[in-house]
Amino acid sequence: MSNWKKLFTALRGGVNEATETVVDSQAIRILDQEIRDAKIGLRKSEQAMTSVVAKRKIAQQKAADLATSIEEYERYAKEANASGNQSLALDCARRVSDIRDQREQEEAQVTFFIDSEQKLKQHLYKAKENLRSLEQQVDVVKATASVQKAQEAVSSHRLGSNNRMKTATESLVRLQEKQKQRQAEIEAAYELGAEENDHDLEIKLREAGIKKGGGSAEDELARILKG
Repeated sequence: MSNWKKLFTALRGGVNEATETVVDSQAIRILDQEIRDAKIGLRKSEQAMTSVVAKRKIAQQKAADLATSIEEYERYAKEANASGNQSLALDCARRVSDIRDQREQEEAQVTFFIDSEQKLKQHLYKAKENLRSLEQQVDVVKATASVQKAQEAVSSHRLGSNNRMKTATESLVRLQEKQKQRQAEIEAAYELGAEENDHDLEIKLREAGIKKGGGSAEDELARILKG
């Protein structure tokens, strides 16, 4: 492969990566729009199903009305035949035949609408389940994206934070050492003050003749010679 072809391949790969990056960055927005489009499609399907149900009910009512007309003209045919009016009875019979054909057509329409209605119900149910599942997955993707964004923010500042944490820790250690030194000085001063108070008390007791201290060298020599 020539250098020009290699360069072209590399550039094409870079363009594809850039395109994928743009698409990925807008993925959630695209998903939200697709969900909105799917909801619009579902509403249109529900409207179409409503129209089918209305037409099925109209066809059923027509079939029922035709069935009533058949019963009515059959009665007329019987009454005409009973009265000896054969021609009128035949006219009523032909009318019954025509109405029966119309009723069969309406019943066929009813059957068609019922089948269509059932299929639409199944498709709508499946589409709604798929849409509900997609919305749940999008919610998870959004939550995951928020968590990852927070993690990236923490990660990007980690080095600086670690350096600041190290400096703060060192300052804390120095402060603790200073506090320990200060506490030791306070305790030492307290102990020295207590010793001075004890020494002053000893002097005061001896001066008052309450407590005898060690004798002079002459007294000690006199004691030795007596022995």
